[in-house]
Amino acid sequence: MESILVSACLLGEKVHYNRGDKRCDNPILQAWLREGRVVPFCPEVAGGLATPRVPAEIADGAGGMEVLPGKARVIDVTGRDVTAPYRQGAEQALGLVCSRRIRIAILKDGSPSCGTSFTYDGSFSGKKVAQPGVSAARLREEGIQVFSETQLEQAQELLKQLEGKVAG
Repeated sequence: MESILVSACLLGEKVHYNRGDKRCDNPILQAWLREGRVVPFCPEVAGGLATPRVPAEIADGAGGMEVLPGKARVIDVTGRDVTAPYRQGAEQALGLVCSRRIRIAILKDGSPSCGTSFTYDGSFSGKKVAQPGVSAARLREEGIQVFSETQLEQAQELLKQLEGKVAG
């Protein structure tokens, strides 16, 4: 049975920067929980950031692919460089998926770590950019199929393919 890495905030864990969560009650995710497939993970907490913490964004509209090689930084709203914990969390996410042979991840879109289709531009003004977060980028680099919480149907289809449950 395939395991699936899921952002802990989507499971109701209070790991969001404001000590909240981003709980997702989608029936697909709930079924995976019942089946014991879900591996919860928060790269920001794993990287050493506290909860609560001040908001952070990837600077200058760059994405996680630029943060990984050191070409861009993650800054918090006070101007502090928090790139190192974001990179560390991404590496821990990769270590977990490799050790558990996970091939699918469901990550919280918009997050500087987990954003799949967008993050914010670093101005703390709410402006979105079509760039992945640091952990999403790192997992994709290694061939992990990364989806957002709005793409659970697509993830479910891939899961069926991986487990050979596709109708002929």
